[in-house]
Parts: sequence; C-alpha cells; structure tokens
Amino acid sequence: MSQPRNKKLLIISTVIVFAIVVSIFASSYFFSISFDSSKPLDTSIVKNSESDLTKDSEIVDDIIPIKATHIPTPESVKAIYISAWVAGSAKHMQRINNLLDTTELNAIVIDVKDSTGRVSFNTDNKLINDLGASEKRIADIHKLTEDLHARNIYVIARVSVFQDPYMTKKKPEWAVKKKSDGTVWKDRKGLSFLDPANKAVWDYTVAVGQTAYNAGFDEINFDYIRYPSDGNIKDINYSLSEGKTRASNIEDFFSYLSLNMKKDVNIPISADLFGLVTTSDITDDLGLGQVLEKALPHFDFIAPMVYPSHFAVGWNGYKNPASKPYEVVNFTMKKAVERTLVMGYTPSKIRPWLQDFDMGATYTKEMVRAQIKATNDAGINSWMLWDPKNIYTKDALEI
Repeated sequence: MSQPRNKKLLIISTVIVFAIVVSIFASSYFFSISFDSSKPLDTSIVKNSESDLTKDSEIVDDIIPIKATHIPTPESVKAIYISAWVAGSAKHMQRINNLLDTTELNAIVIDVKDSTGRVSFNTDNKLINDLGASEKRIADIHKLTEDLHARNIYVIARVSVFQDPYMTKKKPEWAVKKKSDGTVWKDRKGLSFLDPANKAVWDYTVAVGQTAYNAGFDEINFDYIRYPSDGNIKDINYSLSEGKTRASNIEDFFSYLSLNMKKDVNIPISADLFGLVTTSDITDDLGLGQVLEKALPHFDFIAPMVYPSHFAVGWNGYKNPASKPYEVVNFTMKKAVERTLVMGYTPSKIRPWLQDFDMGATYTKEMVRAQIKATNDAGINSWMLWDPKNIYTKDALEI
C-alpha cells in the first residue's frame, strides 16, 4: 500500500510545481507586454521602475525606451536661435521661455552640433559615441524638447556640417587639406573644415541629423554646408575628381543628405545659405559651392542669411548696407522668390535669417521690425532671428 501512496504524492507535487512555473511565466509575459514603446512615455513609470526594478538607468532605458514626440511645421515659422549652452541653463531658459510665451514667436533653433564640432548632448548613436563627439551641454535633451512642445513651440536642430575643428583633429583624413604640404587647412581664425566630397562625412552628418530628430527635434537645419571662405584659399586642395566642381560636390551632398534623412521618416530639413546666393548669377557658386537652384530641390526650406551687415560697402549702391535693413532684405527676398518660382516652388520654401545684433549699425527695434516687414512684403511669411548673444529685442516682436 505505501508504494501507490508515495506515487500519488509525487504526482500531486509535480502538478503543484508545474502550476507555479506556469504562473511565473504568465506574470512575466503580461508584465512585458504592458509596456508599449510606440506610445508616449509615462514618466511616472520610470520613477517607479527606478525604485521597484533597478537603480541602473541604462537597464531602465532598455525596458522602457524613450519615444520622442513631434509637432508639425507651422504655416508661418517665427523663430529665434539659441546656443546649446543657453538651452542647457535653467536660468537662461527661463528668460527664453518668457520670450516665447509672451510674443508671436512659435519656433526655436538650438545648436545640436555647432561650429566647434561637438554634439551638445549624450546620444545612443554608436558612430557619434565611437568618435567621442558628444559634450554634455544639455543634460536632458528629451525633457527640453518636450517642455518646448508643451508650449506649442516648433523645435529646430542646427547642425554645423563642414566647419568642424573637433572632427578634423579626430579624423584628419576627413579634412580639407593644404595644396602645399598636404596638412589640414585652416582659415584666418585657425578653424578647419571637413571635405564636402568625403562620403564618410556625409554619413556622419546623417547620423547627427537622425539622432537629433530621435531626441525630439522637429526639423534639422544644416549650416556651414559649403567650402571655406576665409584665409589662404589658394592653398586649398579641393581634390576635385574629373568633371566635378565645388558646386556639383555640394549638390551631391545635398542629394545624399535629403535621400537619407527622408528614407524611413519624412524628416523636415532646411539649409542655411549665404545671403548673396539670392542675387548671384546661377553660374556663380561664390567660391563656396553654393547655388540657390542646386539647393532648392533637396530641402523643405532654404534659409538665406540676409543680415544687412554682411553685405559689402557699395552693394546695390548702398554706402552702408547695415543701415538699410528694409531695403536689403526686401530686395534679396524678392530675388529669392523670383528664382524659387522659376524652379516650380512656392515662396513658402524661403525662410530667411534676419539680423538682431549690432554690426555695421546699432540695431533698434524699428530696424529689426523693418526686416520682418520687408520679408512679408516680398511674399514670405516665415523668418528666423539671429543674435550670437541670444539676447533678442522683445519690443520688435508682436504680442
């Protein structure tokens, strides 16, 4: 009798153990599917996870990946520029947010990669990390973009492309070289440029742009998309292959950039060009590789930098163009619109950079507003204000 009884106990024990295993498996399964990474992240879950699951933030991020949100491009973009250092400062952002909250501004441009070459926040991109390009100027990039979105502010990432002294030191084989001795070429300020024809540079630029979009930036604005303009230009080895020119190299980059930035997601992209491209001949690349007609097909928006202070004495008959903000901006924007229409695009594709800094003249609220009026009078309803100090003339802006 004892042997059947022991066998019965063994069967009962086995059933109990199996039930426990099934219960544990089911709990794990339902716990895992309760986190849907396609939905906006509930930050309270992250806080609970830190205490209940693990103190290791990297593991928490693996369980609940951050999904950036985006807002559509406003029909009329009215933006200001700020550096990454200002964006990363709570004190300075309080001032900037007050300006955004109390004026007509609805967009902001923030440095993601400035002309030093450093990426302004820590990323999860392998290429950027392997190159050591990140510098933590903005501590929490996702919080920054989400806070701006909560204000209904369109967030634009500025990426300085070919002027990059960090990367030319890190990867000198990527740099523009001297014709005389093959070393890295530098301009009058000692700044160096990446070679616009180097496809490794193209891929790196795409990686920075996509990383910015994944961090919550709604548009990527590419600056310094040109060959160098200052210094001993005669000593530059342009390394032009047969049949290629500076302009065709830059156009090839534009095409590659657009194709890859829009391959999986239609990421809005814009290009900063010299203000003179609006009035220069279509055959004149200004020595930089920039031609308006070669940029228009590849970007959602073109941003000519038509700061009146940057036009030479005597330009268009003006002894001091900086003192003629309406005239300079209106003339260049009308030319830009004409050329854009000829290419089959609407004036909404043009979005100029305007001056809000003292150079060539002391810029008053009337002079800043005159540029905005000049832009509107040319049939363009979007603009961006630039001040390297990030201190803007509030009285020039409508409430």
